[in-house]
Amino acid sequence: MQYSYLGKSGLKVSKLCLGTMNFGPETDEKEAFRIMDAALDAGINFFDTANVYGWGEHSGLTEKIIGRWFKQGGGRRERVVLATKVYGSMQDQTDGPNDDAGLSAYKIRRHLEGSLQRLQTDHIELYQMHHVDPVISWEELWGAFEVSIAQGKIGYVGSSNFAGWQIAVAQSAAKQRHFLGLISEQHKYSLNCRLPELEVLPAAQNLGLGIIPWSPLDGGLLGRNALKKLEGTRTGNNAAYIDQHREQLEQFAALCRELGEPQDNVALAWLLANPAVTAPIIGPRTMEQFESTLGALEVSLDESTMKRLDEIFPGPGGHAPNAYAW
Repeated sequence: MQYSYLGKSGLKVSKLCLGTMNFGPETDEKEAFRIMDAALDAGINFFDTANVYGWGEHSGLTEKIIGRWFKQGGGRRERVVLATKVYGSMQDQTDGPNDDAGLSAYKIRRHLEGSLQRLQTDHIELYQMHHVDPVISWEELWGAFEVSIAQGKIGYVGSSNFAGWQIAVAQSAAKQRHFLGLISEQHKYSLNCRLPELEVLPAAQNLGLGIIPWSPLDGGLLGRNALKKLEGTRTGNNAAYIDQHREQLEQFAALCRELGEPQDNVALAWLLANPAVTAPIIGPRTMEQFESTLGALEVSLDESTMKRLDEIFPGPGGHAPNAYAW
């Protein structure tokens, strides 16, 4: 396994991050336990979840599954860099209008305690804002996170789904408080979703944040089964989206056959080759999916292959404003 520092922090994380969103809704507890054990055996130390995973009336289920896995002992908790998120409304923590989707010092305190209880731990390494809340000031947010860090309940703060300018504002406000600020941005980014290259990636690199791509296979579009339309898979249930990108996907599949590598591993290797990226999130439903994904770490893409990928999946043309102005 390969490791790198997460943003400007001294926290070392594996180059693949185990996403747990499927644990509970799609993957039963026994299989989730097997996948998490296999991740540790493979050297993956970076696990990502969110308080809302499980969704709706089952919100919090995924954190509970991880907590029960930690409870087995054997050094599991000590070996994991744990990341979870706060923003959404939780069915088990309703308090009228104060539990609407969003962020506040009041909500952060209560929802952090809820996550700690479900995860059966006394601390979380990376606590992430699942979305930006334009109503809440950075004075309030940084004050809340500073208290949580001082109490030892969280180690670092990350963002998710932030714009480049919002990252800049957040870091400026943190600097004024002599506070570390954000160390990561979790963002939708893949071969088929390259708009973050305009603003988000350069902002993150310049301000010391590591990028953690979510949906690195664009909902399975870049996976090995996308063109097969297998029933029961995410792409099998989204035929219209596949048809919209069929020409690109067929070119991509042909290139991957030339390389002798499956599409998903090439798509992940493309992300790993970007110096702005710390670790893409893999979200296996089964042990077979998990084991096959590890091969992405062994894929090396040469300059000509990277150029062909740019031709198949053209990005915005670089950073703003050079991508569209002189």
